[in-house]
Amino acid sequence: MKSTARRRSYGVKGAPYAFLLPAGILFALFFALPIGYAVWLSLRKVKVSGLGLGSGARKEVWAGLENYTDALTDSELVSGTLRVLGYGCIVVPVMLGLALLFALMLDSEKVRLAPFTRLAIFLPYAIPGVVAALLWGFLYLPDVSPFYFVLDKLGLPQPDLLDGGPLYLALSNIAVWGGTGFNMIVIYTSLQAIPAEVYEAAKLDGATPLQIALRIKIPMVAPSLVLTFFFSIIATIQVFNEPTTLKPLTNSVSTTWSPLMKVYRDAFGEGDIHGAAAQAVIIAFATLLLSFGFLRAANRRQKQEAAG
Repeated sequence: MKSTARRRSYGVKGAPYAFLLPAGILFALFFALPIGYAVWLSLRKVKVSGLGLGSGARKEVWAGLENYTDALTDSELVSGTLRVLGYGCIVVPVMLGLALLFALMLDSEKVRLAPFTRLAIFLPYAIPGVVAALLWGFLYLPDVSPFYFVLDKLGLPQPDLLDGGPLYLALSNIAVWGGTGFNMIVIYTSLQAIPAEVYEAAKLDGATPLQIALRIKIPMVAPSLVLTFFFSIIATIQVFNEPTTLKPLTNSVSTTWSPLMKVYRDAFGEGDIHGAAAQAVIIAFATLLLSFGFLRAANRRQKQEAAG
């Protein structure tokens, strides 16, 4: 009897680990293992002897931190990082601002056709990023864009959105168009979870809809705003699809326009897999550090507000 009870006790205690085992295996195979392999590649390099011809002329040797030093002093990687920062300064505030505005509008009592409106705003997110970039790319081309045709007929100036400063606006527009719907759904779901009694009490105190939105709704969905901001920052750092897709349409987008584009070019264009691995590890570490710092600051602020 005691042995049976003991086996049952072990079975109950081990059940959670059995449920977690498949997820743990998938995490190890498709997340931890690729990261470990990238780190291993980043610590090695190819040594070429003589003209690099014949067997044994090219061999892989230990490089230590040499690839990381080269990556951190690479002017192209630094320039790509600065371009992405400028791109993010446009995308993140505009996208989250529109997402919050749409969520507040859909949560209003006077809104009409709310289900259709939610679907219409969310639908661009369901379109693959490459397809969206291609669609907008052809709309940006003066020779085929209907917008340029209308501007020409009206005698208005026709700016080149794929050259110079306007290129940032063109790329940002694609990201905002595609990502606003997802962020809106996250914020709108949080608004729907607010108890109706809170709104009724505010109305009894004479609060207007604008005051309710500013003083009740926005503060109560602050965790969702933090979450969407967190996701938006990660997506901005990892921007790749939009500039890569628009590159054949303009000479203003180089193969190193963003850090990930440079990693791709070095790995598959120039064959420097070890240097590209070091750059990828640096980008991953910077993303992790930035995300951790932001989440820690947000948690500290929430604790201070709760204590105050």
